Amino acid sequence: MTVSACSRTDSSRREASRTRPLRADARRNRESVLDAAGELFAQRGDAVQMDEIAEHAGLGVGTLYRHFADKQALLAAIIGRRFEAMTTIARAAEATEDAWTAFETLLYGYLESAQADASFRFALLGSAEPRWSDIAAEKTDFSDITERIVQRAVKAGHLREDFRAHDFVLITRGAMANMTGTADWRRHVALFLEGIRHRGR
Repeated sequence: MTVSACSRTDSSRREASRTRPLRADARRNRESVLDAAGELFAQRGDAVQMDEIAEHAGLGVGTLYRHFADKQALLAAIIGRRFEAMTTIARAAEATEDAWTAFETLLYGYLESAQADASFRFALLGSAEPRWSDIAAEKTDFSDITERIVQRAVKAGHLREDFRAHDFVLITRGAMANMTGTADWRRHVALFLEGIRHRGR
């Protein structure tokens, strides 16, 4: 077998392991790792090591690595778990009749959910890049709804014509960076909204 064929086989096995349903005990172990990692990342950020996470979860290091190959995979899983809640918020916002209310509902709902989850903010804003390919489906679900909400607000004349869904990401990341100490992320967002609303409004 050639090297490229081996690589494709390994990739297929990893993909199958991600999509195959986990046993109940394996699901519990995975959630324990995510809970432990979330606590430690929120407290100490990049300084946290994988063996510390395993110990905090009450599991062996081998069990941790069976679920997460490295810290990048673990960060992606933390984001993916939060994205499930974010997608629920986005669906509710999309069902709102008024285009501007839908956009504001999504924006503030996203940020309020992020405010309550320091590990999610660390996973997004920290120096280590999450392995986005591990959570492509979760990311796509949320991004697709966000795109539709943004386009509707632009077409309705509420947002600047050049505003795009990627700009939503820039606003939320800026606000999350201000969710520490005495910083007022709501003021940060209010100032942004003044800048992105259509001048005719």
